[in-house]
Amino acid sequence: MQDVQIVELFLRRDEESLSEARQKYGGYLKKIAYNILGDFGESEECLNDALLRAWNSIPPQKPDDLRTYLVMLTRRCAVDTLRKRTRQKRRSAEYSVSLEELDISLSDGNTPEREVELGLLTSAINDWLNTLPPIQRQAFVGRYYFCDPVNQIAKYLGISPTNAKTLLRRARLSLKAYLEKECII
Repeated sequence: MQDVQIVELFLRRDEESLSEARQKYGGYLKKIAYNILGDFGESEECLNDALLRAWNSIPPQKPDDLRTYLVMLTRRCAVDTLRKRTRQKRRSAEYSVSLEELDISLSDGNTPEREVELGLLTSAINDWLNTLPPIQRQAFVGRYYFCDPVNQIAKYLGISPTNAKTLLRRARLSLKAYLEKECII
């Protein structure tokens, strides 16, 4: 079933929309949640929560790109779950490791200053991503958006894990230089 048809089912409040979305994107969304959480059970719960969030938000939302919308909902759910787990002093997962690699500091808490900083940072990173060669952009997005392990990135790019690490290190250095130049950090 096409995404447009699935969105129409959501808009009509047809429960078939949930099963169609799960059938089409369930495995992909669970993989994203697993890359962040490192736990199959929690990944399944995040998939369920993301579909529930989609059910509750469509309408009034009418996403043009259902896949991206569901990825965003799944990532939010997984990050929320990871934060709860981290507060409980449990083990870290791939998401924590990938964020530590970036080493970008923002103010703490949910303050207006933090929201402004996040907006500026997001815009700057998007601008910077457009300057990268495609292979480096794919590696960066795979690692820091989808939280893919380095070995998996190397596999889908057709390079060695060592080359993938080098590519990511150079991307981080380039990003840091770009953000410093733009006075973001």
